[in-house]
Parts: sequence; C-alpha cells; structure tokens
Amino acid sequence: MALALALALALTVAPPAGAAPSDDALIAEVYGGGGNSGATLTTDFVELATAGAEPVDLAGWSVQYLPASPSASSRWQATPLTGSVWPGSRYLVAQGRGAGGTVDLPAADATGGIAMGATAGTVALVRDTAPLTCRTAADCAADERVVDLVGYGNAVVREGTPAPAASNTTSVARGQLTDTDSNVADFTAGAPTPTNAAGEAPGEGPEPVAARVHDIQGTTRVSPLNGQRVAGVTGVVTAVRSFGSARGFWLQDPEPDADPRTSEGLFVFTGSTTPPLTPGDAVSVSGTVGEYYPDNPAHSAYQSLTQLASPEWTVTGRGRPVPEPLGLTPDAVPGEYAPQPDGNIEPLPLEPDRYALDFWEAHESELVGVRDARVVGPTTEYHELYVTTKPDEWASARGGTVYTGYDRPNTGVLKVESLIPFGQRPFPKANTGDTLAGATSGPVEYDRFGGYTLFASVLGEVRDNGLTREVTRRQRGGELAVATYNVENLSAVNEQAKFDELARGIVHHLAAPDIVTLEEIQDDNGPEGHGDGVVSTERTLARFVDAIVAAGGPRYEWRQIDPVDLADGGQPGGNIRVAFLFDPKRVSFVDRPGGDATTPVRVERSRGKARLSISPGRVDPTDPAWEDSRKPLAGEFVFRGRTVFVVANHFASKGGDQPLHGRFQPPTRGSETQRIAQARVLRAFVDELLAADRGANVVVAGDINDYAFSPTVRTLTEGGALTALIDTLPETERYSYVFEGRSQVLDHVLISRAPRGVDYDVVHLNAEFAEQASDHDPQVVRFRPASGNPALDAAYDLLDLLERLFGSWR
Repeated sequence: MALALALALALTVAPPAGAAPSDDALIAEVYGGGGNSGATLTTDFVELATAGAEPVDLAGWSVQYLPASPSASSRWQATPLTGSVWPGSRYLVAQGRGAGGTVDLPAADATGGIAMGATAGTVALVRDTAPLTCRTAADCAADERVVDLVGYGNAVVREGTPAPAASNTTSVARGQLTDTDSNVADFTAGAPTPTNAAGEAPGEGPEPVAARVHDIQGTTRVSPLNGQRVAGVTGVVTAVRSFGSARGFWLQDPEPDADPRTSEGLFVFTGSTTPPLTPGDAVSVSGTVGEYYPDNPAHSAYQSLTQLASPEWTVTGRGRPVPEPLGLTPDAVPGEYAPQPDGNIEPLPLEPDRYALDFWEAHESELVGVRDARVVGPTTEYHELYVTTKPDEWASARGGTVYTGYDRPNTGVLKVESLIPFGQRPFPKANTGDTLAGATSGPVEYDRFGGYTLFASVLGEVRDNGLTREVTRRQRGGELAVATYNVENLSAVNEQAKFDELARGIVHHLAAPDIVTLEEIQDDNGPEGHGDGVVSTERTLARFVDAIVAAGGPRYEWRQIDPVDLADGGQPGGNIRVAFLFDPKRVSFVDRPGGDATTPVRVERSRGKARLSISPGRVDPTDPAWEDSRKPLAGEFVFRGRTVFVVANHFASKGGDQPLHGRFQPPTRGSETQRIAQARVLRAFVDELLAADRGANVVVAGDINDYAFSPTVRTLTEGGALTALIDTLPETERYSYVFEGRSQVLDHVLISRAPRGVDYDVVHLNAEFAEQASDHDPQVVRFRPASGNPALDAAYDLLDLLERLFGSWR
C-alpha cells in the first residue's frame, strides 16, 4: 500500500547480547503490498507463530500497525485476535485489500482492514486490544504489553536495526522461530507465503458453499455460515461506502424468503479500496462470511456485523431497480427493547415483532427509510445525528426523547450518518427538535457508538424548529442562588472562545448566581502536561473569572484544592477537579486553613450549630470509593448571616459499562458500584452535618454521573434527608445531557429540608445544540436559607414578599 512519509524520529536500540529465543508467540511474516501494482496477492497480511511447545491463547491480544516515520498525529491501528496459535502451525491475520492482484489469501484466522506500508512500517503483537501510544523504539520496548515488534524498511520503531525493506511482491519473514531482538538478524525479504491455522496456502481450502443472502444472515445474530467461504451470493447493489477504512458495498436480494427473521441485506467489505460499483448493479459475489466486532470478539460487549470479506464479484447487470426502503413508521419498531436473558443474546432466535433490537437485526444491511423525522440528538463532531421513529415516545417540550427508566430505553431512537462524500454535501447541522425533512434512507447497520445506524445515501434537509437557549430569572435580594456547571475539561490552554461562551452562560443564561460549583476544571496546562507534576489551576480560573467580568458579570472569587498529580481520573494529564466560584458582594466564604488533597474535612459542633473543621475541605479523600476519581469539595458560606454548606461533586464516570444496545442484556452497569460507594461516603458526611444541626442548610451539587432513578441518587436521598430537585420536575423535563439521542440527567442539585421558597431550574443552553460550550446543561436553585430562628426567618420571608410586590430592597 502507498505510505505517506512524515517527519522521522531517529532512535535505535542496540540488540542485547545473547538474547534467548522466545517461548511465546512471534510475528513470523509481514506483507504490505497486497493489491498494489504488480502484486499477485490482493491483500496485506501478518502471520504469527509460536516457538514454544504449548498453544498460546490470543484472546485479548491484537496485531497493531504504525507508519514507518510516525508524526505527532500518527496513531497505532489495532486488529483484535481470537483463538490460539499452535506449535508447528501459523495464524493468519488479513489486513487491507487493494484494487490489484489476482490471488486471495486463504481463509484468515482474524481479519482487519489496515493498509500497511508496502516498503516500510512497524507491526507489533500486543497483549491487549487498546492501541499503543509509543512513538519511539525505546518507549515501545518499555511497554510490557508488546510481545513482539517488527520494523521493516526505514521504520523508526523497531527492535535493533530494522528488517530489510519489503515491496509489492516481497514480504519480510522470520527465517527461524528465534527472536534476537534485532529485526535485521531475524527477518529476510522474499516471496510472500501466507498460511492459515489450517495449513492452507492461497488457492487451497474447502470448496465454497452456494448461498443466498438470507442463508448467510440466518435467524440469530451470528451467521450459521460464519467462517465459511460462500459463492453465488446474488443481489442488487443498494449503496457504496467510498471513504474511510471500512469501504465496501451493500447488496440486497430482491427475492426474499418468507421468514421475517432473516435479513435480505448484506455488507461486502473491501478494506481500504472503493469498489467500482453503483446502486442498481446486479452482482454475484463470493467471499468469506465473518462477524465483525468493533473490538476483541471474545470480550466485546458490542454486537457484530455479518459481512463478506475477501470478496470477488461479477456484475451480471446494470440499472436494475433498487429495492424500496422499509418505511419506519411509528408502529414499525416494537415497544420492548431487547430480550432479557441475563447474558448473551447472540444465540437466541430473533423475535423482530417483539423486540426493537431484534427488529433492527432482522433488517441488518437492508434499506430502511424515515420521512420528516424529528431530531432528538444534535449533530456531533463525528458527523452524526439522532432521530426518532416514534415522535410521541417520552417527548420533551423542546423536541427531545427523554430517558426515564432502565425499563424504558426509547425504542424509536435511530442514529443517522451519511454515505454522501462531504465534498459533495456537508453533513447537516441540526439541533434537537429540528426536523430532517423529506426522505432519508439507506442501509441500517450496527455501530458501537450509538447502536443501529441508518447510513444515508438519501439525506433529508434540516428544517429549523427555532430552538433557543434558555435564560433563567435573576435571584431576588433575599434568595441565595446556587448553580452547578460541568464546563467540560476547561484549562488555560483552551481557546479564548470557550472561556467567553462559558462566561456568557454564567452571566446571561444563569443570571450570575451567587455560588457556582464547577466540574472538570483542569490544571493550567491541561492534557499537554501529562505527568509533569503541574496541578495548579490558578491561570485557568483567573481566565474564567476575567471572561465573566468581560461579559458583564461579577468578579467572582474561587476556592478549590489541587489534587495529587494523576490521581483523580478524567482526561489524562488534565487533573480535573471541582471548584467553587462565589460573588463576594453577595456571599462570604468561611476560610479555615488546613485543606489539602488528602486531609479530610470534619464536622464540628459549636454553639449548637454545625461547622467545618477546614474550609474548603475534601470529603474523606483517601476512602477507596474515590480511587481514580474526583473528590467532593465542601465549603462553608454565609449569606445574610445564615450559614450554608455546599458540597461540589463529580462522581466516577460510566466508562466501562456495557452499552444499552449491546449483545449482553440487560447490560451490566459495572461502574455503578463505585458511584454507590461514593454516594454512601458523601451521604455519611451529610448525615454528620445534619446530626450536628438538623436545621442546617445543605446543598449537594454537581455531576453525579447517574440518572434520577439510579441506585446512586437513591442512596443520597434515602430517608428524605436530601431531596433530589430533578424529581420535582415532570418526567419529560428531567434531563441535562443528551447521549446517543436520549435526553437524560447526570447533573444534580440536592438540598436538605431547611431551605425555604425553593425554586429550581435546569437551564438548557448546551446539550441540545450542535454548537456547545460544554456537553452539559447547568442547573440553578434559588432559596431562602433558614437561620434557625423562626422569627428572623419570618421577617426575611416578609421582606422577600415585599420585594416581589414593590421591587428590590437591596
């Protein structure tokens, strides 16, 4: 394959003297000229072997590729592996397929789509599926996940001196199964000899099976012909994917069988090569049936795509009628989401008339269409948006679809991407509530990010619904306004435009609250300073406050505590933390020294009232519940002589949870365990405050990273000590975030019983829009803090009433 050379990073590592032969798996051969000019083979490949006497289990491993001269933007590409490599045998990994060549590989043991360099590059065998991050030989040698590594040609990343250059007609192969950690000593160039685990070479193997599309798709999620070579698969081309690394075409059999469980559509994977076909071409195809998983199939929580790989085809006609798309009316998709077997749904027979996920699978790779569909998830940076086929399903007043319970997962949500090259038509920019007017149609396929996706070859026009960013009212003189805002990885290295937009949100949309808890405030050099020991955020917060002043707001002061470097999770190197902003003209902060990254704040009792031992202070920061997660920050404030305790939070993320649309049902919410533990620790602190003063004004605010109906939030509200204010809204208004087309709540404000005149508002200014300052919407609560003196509270209540009637008394 053609390889674009970038800036070389010259670094070599001398081979160790007397290196012992490896007793583990090895890279045996590398070929990157498949399908190039003059090549016989159509496809690149990597071949593995083992020098040991026992098979090596490759589950959870990958083969990875890096260009020969990696630039700062170069990334390792990974192909996950399954099965084992056996002594005396080989394991064949098929990679990118080119337009040339005449001979296919034998049936591959694993299939990727990486276009490797013909003359130079680096291939690594890795005991992991996550892409490597090393860019030099030394760094890669230090990564314990790397089992073997081969740099050929002028590769910068290699073991010792690189192996010889390869070509369109030659590979580099290991002469013997020994590993001296010198690529030039271990590899020689020669004719490529791809061999699979069955011992088959090109042109060998069992005779292909004649099959129709519905025979390949079968009645479950995994093809009954998985791994077999098939021939004579006929159909009409319905769409072509002509860009990206997963190019190919869809065909559909115009003569369906009578079984509603079997799809009549199929994707034919051609690697990095655009097939010279157009919709309406009638074709007869041969290839190897496979199930493509977006990560290691042995552990993947995602569903697979049934496809044909290593294809050959013959065009048998042109201009044939393309099948009509299946119209996705409000009644088309069933109301139940998925079977609930408490495990893998792959072996289960499909029930497309009962379950939404089965319905989509039964139409995998077929043409489907929507008309005048409402957008429920705005256009993202990845050129995608979400629509609903069920406009009445838990609809919000602003046009979204609200996620209201684990048993109500919004079966009408469908992701839309485009097959139309952006040079011909840019992807449309839409907000929630807009309409994708007219017809949108194309094949439907499973995608790990968002589930079943309509890949549009016909794309409707966006009709603007006029959604506006909300503005809340200003607090009255006797009201304290406390807001929470996740500002999405804000650091001093961000462009000024982000600071300015967030500042406008604080000043104009939130009406300059008295106190703001901020989440995702990073250190001063953000992710650029990974592991450099910088944890201060003074420059970040100073820029933010200056931007707020420039937007017409108050000059807030701030309080926060620097974390231990790399201890609080989030974007690597960013050292995110929570922080307080407060308006010193409206509220005072009680500073008590002693707070640092590891010192816990304690509740003390003085003159019958609660107070904090340190302020600001972190809540039990060394408890295991906060490992690799942000620690809550407690602060003591005074508003008009009344004490208010505010705790800012950012609980552990949902990373690692099984997807809602995955192959395991019901999905396991593994990250929930840590959040429940965090909720217990935080609730214990709140209980201490209320034990010291049952009339204490307590506000718990921030990104709890869980739903209103979750065990996490229910742990915080158990017994009524705290009220989750999101529960006071109608169900279809309970959201502050939009993920995969579902409006949901992750951010919360919870209060104790003491505050009076509570007025709560989720201010929608980000999550529903294609243009966002943050991916979260802020919230604000206004209330009159209790003083513990009924007569004084009654006087303040009277003053507040007079203000409402006659204007501000401030």
